[in-house]
Amino acid sequence: MKRIERQRTGRLSLSASEWIAKLKEPRKVSELTALEQRFVFSLRLIAVYRRAGRDPLAELTTRLGSVTVAVKALQLVENMAQAWPEPVQLRRCCCQIASHDELTMAAVVGAAAWARRELAEEALSGLLRPERIESIWAAALELVAAEYA
Repeated sequence: MKRIERQRTGRLSLSASEWIAKLKEPRKVSELTALEQRFVFSLRLIAVYRRAGRDPLAELTTRLGSVTVAVKALQLVENMAQAWPEPVQLRRCCCQIASHDELTMAAVVGAAAWARRELAEEALSGLLRPERIESIWAAALELVAAEYA
């Protein structure tokens, strides 16, 4: 049985061993919301095109169905890549298992969809400095607004 403690903030926290066990459990992309899945797909597609030395905007626009959404996704990915403390770990486009970095980034997009900044901050806490979280949050909100426009 998992031992879950409530912190003074009211959020649930897991013990260190429970966090390690949770990190070992692979999560599938199909378990994410549709918006989060689209973002992970965009992230992977951008990485493939960047590695090939090509601009991903045209392909991203075709696949996402909107130039505005494609631009906002690209801006968010660029923003995250600049703020990330180490190289972002991504899976191949065909892989159904999401990396921890992909899950973290998708959690920020999901939090933005619900306008729950505290969830985004929780996902990024300890990973990024607070001033970097602000720009990522703003870019995530812009992506969500474009997706729902």
